[in-house]
Amino acid sequence: MAARIGIFAVVVAVFLSIPAFSSAQDLQIVNAERRIDLSSHIVKAFLTLKVENIGKNPAAEMLLAFSPTQIKNLAMVQALAITGKKKKKTYLPLDVKPTEQPDAPNDTGYYRVTFISPLGPGETVSLEVLYILTHSLEPFPVEITQSESQLVYYHDSAVILSPYHVKQQTTFVKTPSTRVESFTSIEPANRAGKEIKYGPYENRASYSYAPVIIHFENNSPFAVVEELVREIEISHWGSLQITEHYRLTHGGARHKDVFSRVDYQSKRSVSGASSFNALLAVLPPRVNSVYYRDDIGNISTSHLRTGFRKSELEFEPRYPLFGGWRATFIIGYRVPLEDYLFEASDGRRYLNFTFGCPLVETIVNKLTIKVVLPEGSKDPSAVLPFTVNQELQVKYSYLDIVGRTVVVLQKDNVVPTHNVPFQVYYTFKPIYMLAEPFMLVSAFFFVFVASLAYVHIDLNIARK
Repeated sequence: MAARIGIFAVVVAVFLSIPAFSSAQDLQIVNAERRIDLSSHIVKAFLTLKVENIGKNPAAEMLLAFSPTQIKNLAMVQALAITGKKKKKTYLPLDVKPTEQPDAPNDTGYYRVTFISPLGPGETVSLEVLYILTHSLEPFPVEITQSESQLVYYHDSAVILSPYHVKQQTTFVKTPSTRVESFTSIEPANRAGKEIKYGPYENRASYSYAPVIIHFENNSPFAVVEELVREIEISHWGSLQITEHYRLTHGGARHKDVFSRVDYQSKRSVSGASSFNALLAVLPPRVNSVYYRDDIGNISTSHLRTGFRKSELEFEPRYPLFGGWRATFIIGYRVPLEDYLFEASDGRRYLNFTFGCPLVETIVNKLTIKVVLPEGSKDPSAVLPFTVNQELQVKYSYLDIVGRTVVVLQKDNVVPTHNVPFQVYYTFKPIYMLAEPFMLVSAFFFVFVASLAYVHIDLNIARK
């Protein structure tokens, strides 16, 4: 434990010894309030900023700074501009993009936030920022028995890392329970129930850093999908077929010693508190032909609830998952085509479906979505609200002649916030819908002709 803290202190000392990066000194943060939610294994941080232009020229944008560790685990950053007061407040989304800055201290990462309109000298703007971190809770101890609770470390700073001077700031950290083994105290700091408060701190220079370590209990399911492949096959004959291949693991403290099924069944709350044996998938409304299976076969431990807005599939793997344990399975279902396929004003057709992973409160290390277009589709293009890797493939199915175009979308480090609609546009001539019926009719015709020829030859032989 002492060695781990010593290494961390050396890293922080190196970080603080690097000269501050001096850019955009025309801005300062009048007030910053940060709320960090550690309730699950997905860390959510809500940041409220009041930014002032203290320069002589209008400012069109500002920078958000993140440490190298945070940049590595950063899944999403969103920003909203707040206008109005109290009940008349409105929230306007802002453009947020990653950017690089020359001479950034200690490989600090940046996101650029563009204001709705340039901030004039002496003016202020209020912002709300959400950023989400994955794989940021470190189990300690790294191995636990079936009867032990899971304890984790969280590393951060009591003050925000910012390229601007901060006049006043406060950080609140919410833990899942009241069991907190230890936390770094940087005065003023106090703890009440599930919340730890750091600050308020006054007049902190740019790139100030005050490292803190929080050691606490977190028995929430650390459900991590190592890889998810979702295939969405479009059929113009009336439905979408969705097939999802999962490789799931428990990303928490590794299980050690022998697993006792008897203790697990009889004392679930104390024997295997950090494990999970049930998952919830949010599926589209009006799903049908739902199935759930693994390498052995169909799994019957599932329950489907359908509704007008969504459907929920509750299911259990064949065995409970403890830290380090894995499971592979497939979920498949159909949905009506008219709910998700539309025609654009320029005559193109487009699919409107939900990106991300249907499993609730899950991290996906690697997500691949394959949209299989009908044969004959041309000029495909995908529209998403964030950056993904895109490529085109070809898939051959029954009765295909030239194959079907597949739009492949790939993204790493996916969280539930990524579950937003995306579109895939393509052109299609209705004449191509006759291709498969024509192939079927042709096949039956050739079989019929071959049968007649065989009967004719057989009769001729019989006569002789």
